Amino acid sequence: MKLIVGLGNPGRKYQRTRHNVGFEVLALLAKRFGSGRPKRKFQGEVVEASIDGVSALLLCPMTYMNRSGASVRSAYDYFRVSLADVMVVCDDFQLNVGRLRFRRMGSAGGQKGLSDIIRSLATDQFARLRVGVGPLPQEWDPADFVLSRFDKHDAPEIEQVVERASQGIVDWTHDGIDACMNQYNN
Repeated sequence: MKLIVGLGNPGRKYQRTRHNVGFEVLALLAKRFGSGRPKRKFQGEVVEASIDGVSALLLCPMTYMNRSGASVRSAYDYFRVSLADVMVVCDDFQLNVGRLRFRRMGSAGGQKGLSDIIRSLATDQFARLRVGVGPLPQEWDPADFVLSRFDKHDAPEIEQVVERASQGIVDWTHDGIDACMNQYNN
C-alpha cells in the first residue's frame, strides 16, 4: 500500500491557487486510477486507487495546509505503511513554474505543510515531490503569493506540470524514488 498525499487548502476560495497544486495532482491521479468518489476519512478526502496494479490511498488533508500532519499521521497509523511507501506532493515557490523536484527525505525547506507532517511523524524520512510555482516576486509576501492564482501566462504550463507530476507519481510507485529523481528533477 502506498500513501500518496497532496497538500492544499480546502474550499472554493483556494481552488486553482499556487498552494493547491498538490490537490490538483491527486485529483488527476484519482480520475485515472481511483475507484469511486472521495470519502471523508482521516481528516481528509480519500480515494482508494490501483495504480497499474499497485494499491494506493490518495489523501488530501482537509485540515488546511499548516495542519496537514494530523491527517497524514492518522492514515499512516491506520494502514501501518512503511515510510518508504509515503509520498507527499506540495508546492514550492523557490522553484520556477514547471519544475519538479523529487526528494527521498529532508527538511521542509519553509513549506509549512511539510513541516507539520515532519513534526507529526517525528521524522523527515519520507519522499516528497515539490512542484514549482515560483519564483516569488520580490515585492510579494510569501503567504499572499502562494494563495494567489496563476496568471494567464503560467496557466498552460501548470496544466502540463500537473500532468508530468502525476506521471512522476505513477513512476514512483513502480520504479522508486531514485529513478524519479534521475528522470524528473530538472
